[in-house]
Amino acid sequence: MTKLQVAIDLLTTADALTLANKVADHVDIIELGTPLIKSAGLGVISAVKAAHPDKQVLADMKTADAGFLEADLAFAAGADLVTVLGTAGDPTVRGAVEAAEKHGKAVVADLIGVPNRVERAQQVVKLGVAFVELHAGLDEQAQPGYSVQTLLDDGQIAGVPFAVAGGVNVTSIAAVRAAGAEVAVAGGAIYGADDPAGAAAELKAALTQ
Repeated sequence: MTKLQVAIDLLTTADALTLANKVADHVDIIELGTPLIKSAGLGVISAVKAAHPDKQVLADMKTADAGFLEADLAFAAGADLVTVLGTAGDPTVRGAVEAAEKHGKAVVADLIGVPNRVERAQQVVKLGVAFVELHAGLDEQAQPGYSVQTLLDDGQIAGVPFAVAGGVNVTSIAAVRAAGAEVAVAGGAIYGADDPAGAAAELKAALTQ
């Protein structure tokens, strides 16, 4: 069954905890966004994991270098999953995977900005990442003709475990589930809603019905 991941792209530990507390009952993975970790520090990982020990916490480090060191720091702080950029070199990916093995955790390769997502997805899975995140950033989503279906098609062609981030909402989430994604990542569709808990519950229901 496809898991639901909330992307918390806020800037303080207090705000992250407030949102996490609202939506935790309806999500499987709590993602702490890159701006949040840069702003609040690694302590936000420890705080959210302590508040929600039954949830997987993903530290969106987007590591581009020093793979072992950065992943080791995040895992030590309490992260269950850590992201490394798919555009990073293979030694960086291997280093992050080595840190994951040390802690009994897992690495996700974020393929934002990767020209050939299918090829790189297959490569990084062979290097030991648990799954890839097919991720269209805000700039890509703003381009004429963008559709989340492009990410879903790449995931199915690659034939590896994948998550999808970039335009996942109540309208598109059924297609994400049908494509066989491991994880559906929703950010603005949850934290931008008037009722984040209700929005998360609606998305989760669409994945489980």
